[in-house]
Amino acid sequence: MTETPQERYEISSDPARLDAARIHNWLSNDAYWAKGRTREHQDRAIAGSLNFGAYDLASGEQTGYARVVTDLATFAWLCDVYVDPAARGHGLGGRLVAAARDRLAPTGVRRFLLATADAHGVYEKVGFRPLDNPDLWMGLQFR
Repeated sequence: MTETPQERYEISSDPARLDAARIHNWLSNDAYWAKGRTREHQDRAIAGSLNFGAYDLASGEQTGYARVVTDLATFAWLCDVYVDPAARGHGLGGRLVAAARDRLAPTGVRRFLLATADAHGVYEKVGFRPLDNPDLWMGLQFR
């Protein structure tokens, strides 16, 4: 008998459970959007965000991470979604994103955005769609 992802993994937004060293290692070494990010920058990002971790129920080990930058009133940006390679294929990325969506839904946030180069299908499953008018949006990049 195989365990379902719900039986094997737990999603939590408790910041005390985050393994900051593991998160930094994942992102700075393996995530195309964060390669080379310093530990100081990652720790500041965690401190200023709403964070979600996926945890193996048997070992307690953190197996995934997602971060939301938000004012919890009008705007949210989903970023740094990562699942450990050994835990992929169990729907954890989608569960992390769904947990963030469900946490933000009652707050009145109107815009919940993200950017991805290769995981559109994961995000579409939990309700994300391409922007109706992407030409209205602009960005400022410092580096």
